[in-house]
Amino acid sequence: MKLSELRKLELEAREIRRRMADWSFIERQPPRIKTALVYYVKTGDLRRAQRIAGLKLEEFIDLIKRAGIPTGL
Repeated sequence: MKLSELRKLELEAREIRRRMADWSFIERQPPRIKTALVYYVKTGDLRRAQRIAGLKLEEFIDLIKRAGIPTGL
């Protein structure tokens, strides 16, 4: 697979995460959690977003699900 194809897939995944996210839920979160969720929507980097949130991985995955953000997990 070419780099341009990978980039296109990543942009499509980002758009899907952005569109499906429950932004009212995200906006109601404490600043650190909100920042982590927005970071995840933009990058798809689960581990770094989880560290930003300061949560255990399982807790952050649950939070992502509650925020309506698709994970592919």
